[in-house]
Amino acid sequence: MTEQLQLNKLASYIDALRPIIYVPTFDFHAFDAMIEQLRNESIDCRICEYNEGLGMVDFKTKKSSLSLTLDKFLRSYTLSQKRTKFLVLKDVHSSISNPVIISLLKSIALRNQYDPDYNVTIFIVSSVLTIPPELEKLITIFDPSLPSKDGIKDLIINFAKANKFNIDETFSEELTWSLKGFSEFEITQILNLAYQNSGTIEARDLGLIIEEKEQIIAKSGVLEILRLDDSIDDVGGLDRMKDWLRKKSKVLDRLNEAVKYGVDIPKGLMIVGMPGCGKSLTAKATAKLFGVPLIRLDVGKLLGKYVGESESNMRRAISIAEAISPCVLWVDEIEKAFSGIGQSGGSHEVTTRLFGFFLTWLQEKDNTVFVVATSNDISCLPPEFLRKGRFDEIFLVDFPNADERKSIFEIHLKKRGKWSTDIDVVQLLKKTEGFSGADIESIVKNTIENAFLSGEKSIGTEDLIQEIKDTKPISESLQEKIKDLRKSLERIDVKKASYE
Repeated sequence: MTEQLQLNKLASYIDALRPIIYVPTFDFHAFDAMIEQLRNESIDCRICEYNEGLGMVDFKTKKSSLSLTLDKFLRSYTLSQKRTKFLVLKDVHSSISNPVIISLLKSIALRNQYDPDYNVTIFIVSSVLTIPPELEKLITIFDPSLPSKDGIKDLIINFAKANKFNIDETFSEELTWSLKGFSEFEITQILNLAYQNSGTIEARDLGLIIEEKEQIIAKSGVLEILRLDDSIDDVGGLDRMKDWLRKKSKVLDRLNEAVKYGVDIPKGLMIVGMPGCGKSLTAKATAKLFGVPLIRLDVGKLLGKYVGESESNMRRAISIAEAISPCVLWVDEIEKAFSGIGQSGGSHEVTTRLFGFFLTWLQEKDNTVFVVATSNDISCLPPEFLRKGRFDEIFLVDFPNADERKSIFEIHLKKRGKWSTDIDVVQLLKKTEGFSGADIESIVKNTIENAFLSGEKSIGTEDLIQEIKDTKPISESLQEKIKDLRKSLERIDVKKASYE
C-alpha cells in the first residue's frame, strides 16, 4: 500500500466515526508525521497527546506539559467538544484493561458516535496490541504498512544525495529488495550503519542487512531460524519436485530480470503425503538451494490470551518474515497448526481468524518469502487452502520406489563413510518395500552403531538385512492411519513428487 493510500484509509476511518483506532507500531515518529499530514490536508483539529511515562505531552515539542494519570486525562474530554480533537494515547497497553479506563474509553467512544456536538477520535499507539473484550466492538485496528518498493528506493536515493555519494543503479535495485519488509526507521538505521563503516554504501554492506535480520528473529520469540546442513542432493528420490525447485532457484537468482520480463515472484509450495518420506528434509534443503535463511513458524507460539493478541502476533511474524526476506518460511504439519477451523468456541474462532489472515497473505503477497508448508493429513484442512494461487504447486510425497530406496541407502551410507560396492543393494531393495526414507536412515544408523560396538571395521549386506528384519516400517506400524491418509489424498488433484 502506498503512503497516500494508507493516509486515505485512515481518513476514511475517521470520517466513518470509528471512535477508537488502535495503531500497533513502535515507530511513533512515522505515526506523528501521518497524523500531522492528515490534519494539514483535510481535518482541522487539535491533537492532544498522552504518554504513559510522561503524562500529557505537547504534540509538537514532545515535552511533558502536565503530569496527569490516564483516567484524569480522559475525564477532561468527556464533556462537550465541539472542535474536533484527536486523543493520541501512547504506550497505554498496560492500562487499558483497568475497569475505570475501559469505562472512560467506552463513554468517549459512544458519545462520539451519537452526539453531533462531540467530535473526539481516540488513537491508541503501541507496539503491543491489547484489546479488552469490553472494547472489541469499538476498536478498529489500523496497521501501518511498511514502505513499498518505490518508497524504499526513494529512501536510498535521498540518503545518498544527503550524504553526497553515488550509488550504482543495479546495486540500488538489489539493495531495495533486501530492505523490503523493514520499517522506515529500521531502513534509516541500516543505511546509517553502512555509511558510517565506509563513507558509502556498496555490495559488501548487504552482510549488515543479514545480521540485522538475524537480530530481528532472535528478538521476536515467534519465529525460529534454523541452521542449514542438508542440501538438495541429500534428498533421496523426489526428482520431479527437486527439478521444480531448481527451476525456481534460477528465477530467484535473476529475480530483477525475471520480474521485468513478466515472471511472477515465486510464492512457495505445499508438500503433502506419507510421514518420514522427506517433507521436512526438502524444506531445509530448499533454503540451502536458494541460499537464503530458513525460518520456522510455530503457530502455537502465536496464540495469546487477549482479544486481538493472536492476530497481532501473526501480523508480526509475517512482517518479520518479510523483513528478513529473501527467506524460506517453513510451516511444519500445517494441519495441526490450524486444527479446529470453522468450529465454534473461543480458541477455534481465533484459529479461524489466523487461518484467514494467513490465506489472504499467501494470495496477495508480492515479496521474496518462499513458503514451504508440509502436511501429513490434509483432511483437516478446508478446500480453499488447496486452491490454486495460494501456492505455486502442491506435491505428493509417497513411500519411495526401488530406485529411490537405492538412492537413500547410498546417501546415508556415503554420508557416514560406509558405502561399498560389495553391498548387494538388490537384496536390500527386495526387503524394504513399503519402508520410508526415515526407516532406511534408521536402519543405516543402527547398523553402523552395532558394528562400532562389536569392533567391526566395516559393514556388509547381512548386517543391514539383520537390521531390516528388526525394523517395523511406518507403513505397518501406522497401517490404519496410512489408509486414511491415502483416502484423503485421493480426493485432491496433486502432482507426484517423483517421476513415474
